[in-house]
Amino acid sequence: MLWLYLHFPHLLLDHIRRTSENVSALVIVEGSGQKVIQACPTAQSMGVKVGMRLKTAISLAPELGIVRADQQQEARILEDQARWLYRYAAHIVLVPPNGLLAEVGSLQRLYGGLPAVWQIVEEVLHERQLTAWPGIGHTPLAARLIARNGKGECTLDKNHILRIIGQMPLLTAEFDERTCTRLQRLGLNTLDEVFRLSPADMARRLSPETLAYLQKIQGSRPDPQAPWQPAHYFRQQADFVQDIERSQGLLFPLQRILSELEKDLCWRQQDTDSLLLMLQHRHAEPTRLRIRTSGPEHRAEAFLNLISLRFEQQPLQAPVVSLRLTVKRFLGREAPGGQDLLGESQDLKEAWHTLMSRLQARLGENALKQLAPKADHRPEQAWSASEVRRTSRVAATTTNQLPQRPLWLLRGPQPLTEIPQAWFTGPERISGGWWDDRRVHRDYYIAQLSNGQLAWVFRDVREGWFVHGWFG
Repeated sequence: MLWLYLHFPHLLLDHIRRTSENVSALVIVEGSGQKVIQACPTAQSMGVKVGMRLKTAISLAPELGIVRADQQQEARILEDQARWLYRYAAHIVLVPPNGLLAEVGSLQRLYGGLPAVWQIVEEVLHERQLTAWPGIGHTPLAARLIARNGKGECTLDKNHILRIIGQMPLLTAEFDERTCTRLQRLGLNTLDEVFRLSPADMARRLSPETLAYLQKIQGSRPDPQAPWQPAHYFRQQADFVQDIERSQGLLFPLQRILSELEKDLCWRQQDTDSLLLMLQHRHAEPTRLRIRTSGPEHRAEAFLNLISLRFEQQPLQAPVVSLRLTVKRFLGREAPGGQDLLGESQDLKEAWHTLMSRLQARLGENALKQLAPKADHRPEQAWSASEVRRTSRVAATTTNQLPQRPLWLLRGPQPLTEIPQAWFTGPERISGGWWDDRRVHRDYYIAQLSNGQLAWVFRDVREGWFVHGWFG
């Protein structure tokens, strides 16, 4: 087997910088808040170094952005990176707090060789603005040591990989301090010198744990890796160095997150119609915004437009320290079809859902009504208004066999005050309503009046002639 290990030397720092639009000098400090453990290039150019006391760093960079390290946050960010890597490799292993392991030997034929796999990973890392040290090895531990020491090369040569590992000093081979001291007292300073020991010498001079560790590096002892599986939902979070006071400042990180959502939905070959946006405030309860579309959607641009409209209708109640987007509802994707009427899409249903979603986001979910036919021959009783249904399929109706009806139906029939100039169709006889004591018996016609208007008129057998609607 062949393994690829990705070591992220400052994962939290990259996460903060890529989700913030205007961040200059930034450092990550340890849990106690006294020592710098990660520093961005801007901070380093101002003299800030890893291991420096925070007070000294602030004296060098007064406008320094400070973020405290958080293990739970780092674990969540590491899972975000595993999610995109899972699109390219099925066997993924999380190595907290800053490592990912992937089996890539079986992917060479799929992608056209190891160099192609290496190039894909480098391109995605560059696109996501992540700093990672890759390493290739025939065992998981070999790949890990090569990556963490920045010695990664795109090679399949097992002997070359073992030579790279053998040149590593014991201090960089991740032995514990006690084991390292014991080996140095034996005159051993590199891994290659340890590997040259005979199996009997290894068993006599080394502890069982150290022996097992060395055998796993070389591949003479099994080292099974339990694969990681992504959760059946999408969730990403953006954390801010400075509080965001206006909703406009949230659009930049949202654009990145929604782009990730679009890629995730395309990879799944699914859509969604419901997003949950959670805004965290420092001194107030979180704001929950449920973003709904009128039908299946996957485009980041469409989601961003709906969120922008919601922000216009619902300003921020307090400054935002972080935001989280969650999607748990996924819908099957249908093949697009039809021609565009709105100038934005080649799918009529997609264009319809986009229009409905925008109107609901601006006017409110209950502001729009959907007309639906009812099983009643009387025109004034033949339809009903209800909420817009969120459905992925548009019901097909056959209208070519129905009589012509006007789109403009009057609230109630009005007396016909003149004799029509011309008659076109009719009569269409409608008789019913005996079941609810509102019986009608009418003969409908399409007629042209003296001013040129086309009217839908009827003759009531008891009360005379009436106009019930107009044709455009």
